[in-house]
Amino acid sequence: MTKQDLRIVFFGTPDFAVESLDALIKGGYNVAAVVTMPDKASGRGQKINYSAVKKYALEHELPLLQPERLKDEEFVSALRAVKADLFIVIAFRMLPEVVWTMPPLGTFNLHGSLLPLYRGAAPINRAIMDGVSETGVTTFFLKHDIDTGDIISRTRIDVGPDEDAGSVHDRLMEIGARLTVDTVEHIIKGDLKTTPQSELCGDTEPTPAPKIFKEDCLTDWSRDAAAIHNHVRGLAPYPSAWSHLSLQAEGDDTGTVKIIKTAHATAETGLKLKPGELALCGKRAYAGTGDGKVLELVTVQPAGKKPMGGADFLRGLRIAERGLSPHLK
Repeated sequence: MTKQDLRIVFFGTPDFAVESLDALIKGGYNVAAVVTMPDKASGRGQKINYSAVKKYALEHELPLLQPERLKDEEFVSALRAVKADLFIVIAFRMLPEVVWTMPPLGTFNLHGSLLPLYRGAAPINRAIMDGVSETGVTTFFLKHDIDTGDIISRTRIDVGPDEDAGSVHDRLMEIGARLTVDTVEHIIKGDLKTTPQSELCGDTEPTPAPKIFKEDCLTDWSRDAAAIHNHVRGLAPYPSAWSHLSLQAEGDDTGTVKIIKTAHATAETGLKLKPGELALCGKRAYAGTGDGKVLELVTVQPAGKKPMGGADFLRGLRIAERGLSPHLK
């Protein structure tokens, strides 16, 4: 079988999936159809927005399917009519069994973690929030339970102590595209070997990576500085960590602030701040944490405003002039 003989249906929605789709197209593989989410209306004008994968498919004149329900007989029939040999799923919805069992060569997924670690919808964010020093991407065949199928291949990367989820996402997107193509090549050659995830667990339990909601992004300033720093960078640049702002130590909330970037402060600051207490020291802004250490607020975004430096934010509050004692909580 050649790359042109192998008929592929590609399932995906965001930019993370586009990189792999582009690698397949540029590599001369036969993408017989693309499946992506239905168009969504958003904003005040309810403007219709296309997914990143749809935009790419239209630009390259690829046959496109956008089912509302993946079990609809009309969609299932249309999918069967493609007569695909292989399905590839990247950053898409969970497929019903009637879909993922359809192609004779199976359905494989590209996942943004080193499975069986971080199974779920937010593997990149959750891994950085946990402070991991390495992560990666995995290709595996789908089975009934989400992210539990036999592993085809994995690629690892190191994660820097100050690297955020956005930069890790972009690196994984690139190496994931290469791993996707490599996996297809092994399928074509017929020399694929898979490994059950149970064999890779050892003494470690699989870790969940559930979808992130607003309450997951609230920053707990009673935690230690390292945990808070990981929390912030794991949610940057989106959806972003956030905190309530109080302008008095025991005062009512006066709004919310997104915490976009923090940095570990040096011991030379000499600051002793309570958890969440804010202080301006020279040209830098700092916040206290639960272990007595302080974090520099490098970039923040007050509600309704653009991102700004932490020091600019605190200077704008005129703390000394107004006799304020601002806290994040």
